[in-house]
Amino acid sequence: MQHKSHEECVSRLRKIEGQVRGVTRMIEDERYCIDILTQIHAVKAALAKVESEILKGHVETCVENAINSGDAAEQRQKFAELVDVLGKYRP
Repeated sequence: MQHKSHEECVSRLRKIEGQVRGVTRMIEDERYCIDILTQIHAVKAALAKVESEILKGHVETCVENAINSGDAAEQRQKFAELVDVLGKYRP
């Protein structure tokens, strides 16, 4: 992935990494359960944002390039990838 949001995603992931280390410390320090759960929720929300940005970048570049290429096989492949990955998001 080398989209315009690449640096932003890397930065967000580094912050998330720090948040996860913080959650680990909270558990080790036997902090209040609700506080730990609140931080876990924040980590999940931050990961969802990165996931969304990566998906958006994929559609804006990889899928768009396949459409513009006129190559039907490549278009079908990109479409199949999207269907597959979006199917994994379903609960």
